[in-house]
Amino acid sequence: MSFNKSDISRNMCQLTGSFAKKGYDWWWHSFTGISEKTGEQRAFFVEFFLCNPALGGKDPLFGQKSTDAIPSYLMVKAGAWGQGAKQLHRFFSWDEAKVDFGCPYKVTAADCLASEERIKGSVKISEDDAKTHPEWMCNAGEIEWDLKIQKDVAFNVGYGAGKLFRKMKAFEMFWHAEGMKSEYDGYVIFEGERYKVSKDTSYGYADKNWGRDFTSPWVWLSSNNLVSEITGKKLEDSVFDIGGGKPKVGPLTLKGKLLSAFWYEGKAYEFNFSKFWTATRTKFDCRETDTQIVWHVEQKTWCNKMVTDMTCDKSDMLLVNYESPDGKKRHNRLWNGGNGKGTVELYRHGKLVDRIRVSNAGCEWGEYSE
Repeated sequence: MSFNKSDISRNMCQLTGSFAKKGYDWWWHSFTGISEKTGEQRAFFVEFFLCNPALGGKDPLFGQKSTDAIPSYLMVKAGAWGQGAKQLHRFFSWDEAKVDFGCPYKVTAADCLASEERIKGSVKISEDDAKTHPEWMCNAGEIEWDLKIQKDVAFNVGYGAGKLFRKMKAFEMFWHAEGMKSEYDGYVIFEGERYKVSKDTSYGYADKNWGRDFTSPWVWLSSNNLVSEITGKKLEDSVFDIGGGKPKVGPLTLKGKLLSAFWYEGKAYEFNFSKFWTATRTKFDCRETDTQIVWHVEQKTWCNKMVTDMTCDKSDMLLVNYESPDGKKRHNRLWNGGNGKGTVELYRHGKLVDRIRVSNAGCEWGEYSE
């Protein structure tokens, strides 16, 4: 069965049971816009991050305020990569936020909205507030957005995020990419400059993660701006997505495990360790140089092979900030970008299917601080 199977029940808010008091759930969106002033591209991100709703009330609670503090809030994270990259955080208490736990999902707070088909909102942080509130973990700046979303290709990881495992809260960190290839349409105003976001050039991505803590190492690579180096043609019906690191299932830690999928012109190539019958094997080497983050990933099944080599300039990235539901901030060098580039080689029965040039890739790499 192909991984390209929509399942918006996995996109529902998962903060029930034990996850309500010790859990997070987020919806992530990344896309590219074009400046109406200069015509230059810029990559953006928007995320709605929910943490420990059962502990909240009239005020947001911040884990970074003291060593024993437990966070509880809705955080709206938004920003841009590239020159002048910024991450901006706006926090709401649970008295201010409204979450629809049904299907399809919906999160609202003031002028901020996240749903299957639309995201809108704004964040404005003054220089003084950014300095005096380190617990906000963000820069100073201003951003506004209103975007419609069309999700074209899904990465459904299978039974690992199915109903039973979700009910059991079996994994420490779950993943579902309802729109690993998505088309965004609307606008962003970033630092006073307006950007047009259009379906054909948005190179959009939408996924979600939830659980009780994060993975370390943390690997993510995805793009749908792909060109065949064999034919020279743009691949219009293609996208790849790689994610994972060291998943935990109950007391078990699974080292060196990545979930990957390549939708190549309508054909599915999947490398999913949870589907044991495919005999998926993975090797990856991700590292930080003085100027770049570098990824090398090799994956094989009985029939297929995928070799991914990517780079992203650190000057074009952010050290993205999150705190865990227990209030600890373990990821302090989690590099996150939206302008990764490189190549992917696809093989079928040992023969090269294509060598693909990758641009506008979402990318992430980081390990817990010692």
